[in-house]
Amino acid sequence: MPKSKDDLKDRLARYRQIKISVIGRKSGKTISIPVWFVLDGEKLYLLPVQGSDTQWYKNVLKNPSIRIDARGAGAKFNATALTDAKAVKSVVERFREKYGVKDVKKYYSKFDVAVCVELT
Repeated sequence: MPKSKDDLKDRLARYRQIKISVIGRKSGKTISIPVWFVLDGEKLYLLPVQGSDTQWYKNVLKNPSIRIDARGAGAKFNATALTDAKAVKSVVERFREKYGVKDVKKYYSKFDVAVCVELT
């Protein structure tokens, strides 16, 4: 595994927020936004704040290329949309464990989709 991915995983294990960059489905421009995440082994889970209505999620559906940046350590991956209710519920539970039920309830309004990024 290249050092950059090891470095990225090391940082992902320590931070609470990362920046993702996606390609705008209409503009074709790179859009970067800070997001919360959950790391589980080789998988990184993202939960769109407004579920399937979230703009960056809609962009990922059109172009699955996503860049993960954890304070300077970054790499490009392909994102996979999770729409299965059981899979999404599992991601939501992990977010609640990491960030707390109150904060997840405060910031997230719709739990119908999630995104998985394989870090391999």
